[in-house]
Amino acid sequence: MTEPTEKPSTEKPVAEMSFEEAMKALEGVVDQLERGDVELEQSIALYERGAALKAHCDAKLKAAEEKVDAITLDADGKPTGTTPVEGL
Repeated sequence: MTEPTEKPSTEKPVAEMSFEEAMKALEGVVDQLERGDVELEQSIALYERGAALKAHCDAKLKAAEEKVDAITLDADGKPTGTTPVEGL
């Protein structure tokens, strides 16, 4: 079995990406896979990167939702502060 090809040095690690960067990269992965013009080993590598990108986006969204949920409102519906969220 051959080793997967090296990732280009310009490929930013998923953990260092913003939500927007990860979404754009995920769209690129999906486009490449949908075209079907990549070799099997590259398709597998793309799929694995896509799965990591999706998980990263999911985690970023969950963290953002928790921050929004933690905003406290006054009687008029105006933000008055935040409620501490565990794990943040």
